Amino acid sequence: MIAIVMEHKPFDVERREALVLGDGPRIGPIEVDKLTDDLSKIIMRMIQVNSSLQSRQRGTLTELMSNHAAGAPAADISAQLANLPEIVGTMLRHPELFARHVDIGIHLLSQGALAGRDRELAILRIGWLCQAPYEWGEHVLVAKKLGIAGEEIERITVGSQAPGWSEHEQAILRATEELHGNAMISDATWATLSKRLDDKQLIELPIVIGQYQAVAYYQNSLRLRLHDGNLGLKAR
Repeated sequence: MIAIVMEHKPFDVERREALVLGDGPRIGPIEVDKLTDDLSKIIMRMIQVNSSLQSRQRGTLTELMSNHAAGAPAADISAQLANLPEIVGTMLRHPELFARHVDIGIHLLSQGALAGRDRELAILRIGWLCQAPYEWGEHVLVAKKLGIAGEEIERITVGSQAPGWSEHEQAILRATEELHGNAMISDATWATLSKRLDDKQLIELPIVIGQYQAVAYYQNSLRLRLHDGNLGLKAR
């Protein structure tokens, strides 16, 4: 099998973000003033995701659920609900699907077989190839907490052809490029990955990449806006 070689072409970040984000969300968030069962389930899943990623939103969501459990006044709960991340309010329009989709993410992030660095290299590469401002910006923050440096993040925008990657890291990035371009990892790339990854990790890698390509699809198509320090495609 012939490997797919991705030619590096600089993206026009300003133009892309104007396209994806410029007109605001296509489907706005639901206005919520009370904690319904559907909302509680989604918030609990988002807490699990944010805990796995050590995200900045974890404290806000956890405080909301703690206050609710402690019987805080309804007015205080309503005020906290008004400050929920926009993605929660938007995806409440299809709560059953979103909850199940998030469950896969929780498993990959908290119980996945891949090393965190490998996982984030793949997620960032697919996020960049999909030119997904929300996903890219969020996972730059995650990657930095795992010790992936800004210079490395810049090289991810170039991809597997950039100098400086180890053989294994180059194969992770190339596998992502091949899946994006040809929906399959080549024999040569698979052989390199197999030097370091076991069977579970080899199965998991394309699932991680597919999961986050799907995330990029809905975040871009819904035009979910950036928030709270997410710098979009400019993040490094």
